[in-house]
Amino acid sequence: MKRFDYPPEIKALVSELKRMPGIGPRSAERIALWMIQSCDARPAEIARTIAETTETIHACSRCGFFTTEPLCEFCTDERREAGLLCVVEQATDILPLERTGAFRGRYHSLGGRIAPLDHVSPEDLRIDSLLERVKTEQPEEVILALGADVEGEATANYLADLLRDQPVKITRLAQGLPAGGGLEHADELTISRALSGRTAV
Repeated sequence: MKRFDYPPEIKALVSELKRMPGIGPRSAERIALWMIQSCDARPAEIARTIAETTETIHACSRCGFFTTEPLCEFCTDERREAGLLCVVEQATDILPLERTGAFRGRYHSLGGRIAPLDHVSPEDLRIDSLLERVKTEQPEEVILALGADVEGEATANYLADLLRDQPVKITRLAQGLPAGGGLEHADELTISRALSGRTAV
């Protein structure tokens, strides 16, 4: 007996949607059908916005945050404290810190963390540019705002060893962050307390 299914075009759309993080087969199917059936879906506008965003947004050449210009708003804001440099794993970790209002320094995104099991080595991260920034900008303090899991700890220790010869204070976020967790899962008050209670490395 023949088994009926959606037309190939719908199946192709579902297949593409499934590639997105957090979107399973059923969610992909629901989104695809919503795009086709709902008068409010505006799929052409969605497609155009996705294309425009991926074409214009890139990483800031200095800190790694999202921007359409060579440098992002954080790096061009002269009101920020040049003596504080906060190192995070991903560019998406910057806004949770910023929204606390507890930090007004500058940022540097590594683009990940050292994870040998995932084949991520120090050479794959933006560590060289971090060392160059520390030498040229000469901040008073480098805050390692990395995750509290094994890879985050290993990355923090690696960076601390590299920076130990530099005339800079090296600190880590302290209380509040759960073991094995990252910044994206913490609320603003928790991050604020972790910032204010950071400890020397």
